[in-house]
Amino acid sequence: MTKYEKEILGELLDKYERSKSFTGTSKTERSISLKLTKLYSKYGDEAEYELLTAVNGAVSQLESVGYVFAKRKKNGLIDTVSLNTASLGDAYKSISRTPKSETNERLLSILDTYSSCGAVLSKYCEAQKQSIAQNKKVEYFDGDLAEFEAVLKAVSKIFDIEEETFIRDFSVKVFGDSKAFESVMGKVRRLLFKYGDFPDEESVFEDLNIIKNPGHVFIKGCAVIQIGGQTIDLSKLGGDIAVSSSLLPSINEIKVTGSRVVTIENLTTFNSFSESDTFAVYLGGYHNEHRRKFIMRIYADNPCAKYCHFGDIDAGGFYILLHLREKTGVHFEAYRMGIPELRKYSAYTKKLTDNDIKRLKNLLTCEFSETVKYMLEHNCKLEQEAMDI
Repeated sequence: MTKYEKEILGELLDKYERSKSFTGTSKTERSISLKLTKLYSKYGDEAEYELLTAVNGAVSQLESVGYVFAKRKKNGLIDTVSLNTASLGDAYKSISRTPKSETNERLLSILDTYSSCGAVLSKYCEAQKQSIAQNKKVEYFDGDLAEFEAVLKAVSKIFDIEEETFIRDFSVKVFGDSKAFESVMGKVRRLLFKYGDFPDEESVFEDLNIIKNPGHVFIKGCAVIQIGGQTIDLSKLGGDIAVSSSLLPSINEIKVTGSRVVTIENLTTFNSFSESDTFAVYLGGYHNEHRRKFIMRIYADNPCAKYCHFGDIDAGGFYILLHLREKTGVHFEAYRMGIPELRKYSAYTKKLTDNDIKRLKNLLTCEFSETVKYMLEHNCKLEQEAMDI
C-alpha cells in the first residue's frame, strides 16, 4: 500500500471514529467523506503533476479493493472520497490499525479492573467511562494500552506506601524494574493531582512518601529538642539544624520556649527568617507522613502555642495551608498572607495564570475569600521571597 493510500484511508477512518455513525447515535445514514484538497492543498495544481498522478492512482486502488467510493469532476479531478463502511474490517487490517471499538473495549476492561482500587481511581475510572460513552478522549491514554495500565497500576499501589520510599524502590516493588516507574511518573502525578486531594501538583509524590532523596526538616529558634537522649537548645545555636526523616521518630520531646510556631513554605524565606519568640520550621517544601507526625508531636508537647503558616500568597500557598490543617488537625493561622502584603509589595507581584484563576475561584467561599477576591480583581499573586523578612 502506497503512502497516499495509507494517508487517505487513515484520514477517512479518523473521521469515522469521530462521527455519530461510530457511536451509533446518528439518526440518518451519513457518508464519511473527505475532500482531497483538504488533505492535499496542492492537489489539482497543474505544477504538481506528480502529486496529482500519485493521488489519483491511490484513490483508484482503494476503489478497486472496495474500501472507498470516489466522486469525480468533469475535468477528471477527484472531488470527494467516501469510506465504504461495509468494508471497515478489511480497511483497518490493510493499514495494520486496531479499530477504535476494540481499543475502547480493552480500555473499559482496564478501567473496570482498577475502578475499585481506592477513591482516586474510582473517580477517575468513572469519568473515563463516561468519556468513552461520549466518544471523547480518555485522559492519560496516548494509544499505548500497556503504558495506560501501568499508570493505573502505579496509582493503585502508591497509597499503600507508609514509609518514605525511593522512586527506584517503589518502581521495583510495583513493576519489578527500577526504571519502569520513571516513564509514567508525569501521567501518574497529573492523575493524582486532578482526582485526588493534594495542595500542589509538584509535591504529590513527596506527600505520598515517594522521594528522590532523603528528606529533612529544618528547624531553628525558640525551642529545646531532646533527640536520642541528647538535649539541644536551638535558641543558643544562632542558626538552624536539619533533622532527617529517619531521625524524626527518635525525638523524645520538643519544648517550644517561645509563644509561636511558624511553618515556612520556601527555604530562602526560612533562611532569612529571624523573629523573636518564634520556633520556625521548614518542612522541605512539602509535608508527608513523617513531617506531619513531627508537627503533631510539636502540638502534643505544646498545645498552648500559637500555630501559623507562612507561604506564598497564591492558590498553592492557601491550599498548602488548608491541607496542613486537615492532615495534622492543628489549626494553623495564615501569617503575612493577606491584602496588606499584596499592597505593600505590589511592585513584585505577578499576574495570574489561567490555572491560578481556576484554583482561586474554588477558594472564594473559604476564610481567605477577601484576599482571594482582591487577587482576582487585581490579577496578582506574590511569592514570599519578595517580602522583607
